[in-house]
Amino acid sequence: MKHYLAKSDGETIVEHTCQLIANLDELHTLYPTINVNWELLRLACLHHDLGKMNPKFQVKVHQNKRTIEGELPHGLLSTGTIPNKKLRARGYSEAEVKILNYAVALHHERDMSDITTEDYHRALDEMKEVAADFPYAALGMESCTIKPVSKRYFKINTTLKPSTIENYHDYVMLKGLLNRLDYAASAHIPIENPNDFLEDSLAQLHYEWNDLQQYMTRHQEQNVVVVAQTGLGKTEAGLLWLGKAKGFFTLPLRTAINAIYQRITEQIVTTSHDNRVGLLHSDTYQQYLLFEEKSEQMMDIDEYETKTRQLSLPLTICTLDQLFDIAFRYPGYEQKLATLSYSKVIVDEIQMYSADLLTYLIYGLKLITDYGGQFAILTATLSPYILDLLVREGLSFEMPSTPFLDETLLHRHEVEVVSEEISIERIVAHYNKNKLLVICNTVRKAREIYDELSDIINSEELYLFHSHFIKKDRTEKEQAILKFGQVDNTSSGIWVTTQVVEASLDVDFDILFTELSDLNSLFQRMGRCYRKRAWQTDVGTNVYVYTGGKKRCSGVGFVVDKDIHQLSKEALNSVKGRLDERMKVALINQTYTLEKVEKTSFYHDVANNLAYLKLLIEGQKDKKDVQKQFRNIHSYKVMPKPVYEANRLHVEKLIATLKRRHHKELSATEKKKLTKEKRQARLMLEQYQVDIPAYLFQKGEWVGVEITPYETLLLFECEYDAEKGLSLIIDDNPKTNNIF
Repeated sequence: MKHYLAKSDGETIVEHTCQLIANLDELHTLYPTINVNWELLRLACLHHDLGKMNPKFQVKVHQNKRTIEGELPHGLLSTGTIPNKKLRARGYSEAEVKILNYAVALHHERDMSDITTEDYHRALDEMKEVAADFPYAALGMESCTIKPVSKRYFKINTTLKPSTIENYHDYVMLKGLLNRLDYAASAHIPIENPNDFLEDSLAQLHYEWNDLQQYMTRHQEQNVVVVAQTGLGKTEAGLLWLGKAKGFFTLPLRTAINAIYQRITEQIVTTSHDNRVGLLHSDTYQQYLLFEEKSEQMMDIDEYETKTRQLSLPLTICTLDQLFDIAFRYPGYEQKLATLSYSKVIVDEIQMYSADLLTYLIYGLKLITDYGGQFAILTATLSPYILDLLVREGLSFEMPSTPFLDETLLHRHEVEVVSEEISIERIVAHYNKNKLLVICNTVRKAREIYDELSDIINSEELYLFHSHFIKKDRTEKEQAILKFGQVDNTSSGIWVTTQVVEASLDVDFDILFTELSDLNSLFQRMGRCYRKRAWQTDVGTNVYVYTGGKKRCSGVGFVVDKDIHQLSKEALNSVKGRLDERMKVALINQTYTLEKVEKTSFYHDVANNLAYLKLLIEGQKDKKDVQKQFRNIHSYKVMPKPVYEANRLHVEKLIATLKRRHHKELSATEKKKLTKEKRQARLMLEQYQVDIPAYLFQKGEWVGVEITPYETLLLFECEYDAEKGLSLIIDDNPKTNNIF
């Protein structure tokens, strides 16, 4: 065979491998201090795809087939091209040669459990017959002798896990970076874009940096944990800490992530976004389309998203699950951890995470720092027990002796704690063409409050926002509340919401009515009221906290840990009137000590999860299982039946597009066009869908509409309203209050 193809699009093995080498050189130039054996990585790049010479693979790509009977993974066959004896003679240790073979053999995660030694030998014999004419010289290589790898360096069909290899750390770095280089070459994107802009972009703001921001600049080389009052510029502080490094900025809520991305791209890094700043969560592509439309900038959205998902951009704003699924060490996690080994990670509002997510975060930070990466935790409140957990896991960090507070905005809130359920009457009494924010712990409670207010308040002045809206309506709600909540917006009205508004959302209301969740959550909610305004005498009480009285607040015992809630409730007994920033810090420090919290079910969950992660065997969980467990997803994506009926023609057109197949007679350009059309159709279809919890799905009725043989659209029987969202008559079991 004259043409040794690597891809069905005509790219040869030599062309693809040369691109890996070019990527390696670029990576080495940008980040020369990465803790990897660069020469071993070069060898991995040269050999990783030589197994594609085998005749079955060549028939497959020449005929554009997806599979061919009897074909073995090309990574496994590539081990037959590695000159192990010569490498040992050149001074490479046995451990180094072993991790080279493992990295090459496993650079794609393939099931090899049924492959026998005889299968492997037979496939190598077949490869020898077609490999004689391979242009090794084009790769700067001598012609190689193809022979089976010794069991000393790789064992066929065993239960041996790479984690048992000596120098496992080096294996993770080698395989992880090989994957990065390989995927970037296949996507024809840069392995990395340099961070040669961030410091200049920040300097051009001409701000006088405050104490927090100066502290972060001075401690660029250390891990840091910092408590700072809302409104002090934590975003800029985090970016100053990043400096010229590659960085990831994580936040708990997608709404807040979108807002931070918008703020950074509009105010700080205002040009070349597709090479500089990425947004990474489940709706990345849709957000990029919206961004392009709003900014009127012409960008290759497909390439922009590819660079984002391949972690090639110097600054990425993302959700926790996009990075910290590494805690499960699933097959393929190495490329992510290897990238984080030379990156800085900013964690915003750590106190908002549930017990399982907090566990994955802490364990993930330990992995990242063990491999050379850095972290900064920036938060408005921080429970002492979290610091104890960080220290117990061996994480070292710098932390200022006192929180950063704005002396001009210490007193923003006058609080009344009410030992009863949230009061409609008081909300109405305090509404006087101002901005009122009502925050409930659950969707169900928010809908109840909204319905009661609807009988009294003009519908044009009343809004509802929670997670049970289809994506199209939820996006509109997010944009509406951000616009409404700006200080210079003179609109008036009442927004009834759940915790979707709780963190990092730059909105400012006049009065807050909220159910008690816990103190951390409460103080986050208070940050949406008088966000950047000092309290004045004529303001009066501007925060009303309802603790439920004889009844529990909604969600307590399910989405809100009942023990943590009780500790919070007891702490508020001493609160009446002024609650300034120093008092908030003191309450947190007094309430959430390790001594008090370690008796709660929340802390037990954290401890048990940490123990589980430490016992977990590398590769034991596959990525799909990890995604479900990590995100704590027990939900179904559905289309409300009324939404389907109202948009039937459009939905059917979208499904028809998704059913179209890539026929052989289509040209490469036509295939690319169809792929993009199908992708856009899927995104548009998702605009009519909503994620609902499993318990709610199981209580309702649904019918399935086939999209593809592997995918079904679930039409859910329920009521749906663009103002109120999805509703279904369900029982009074407290566990039905579990969605935010």
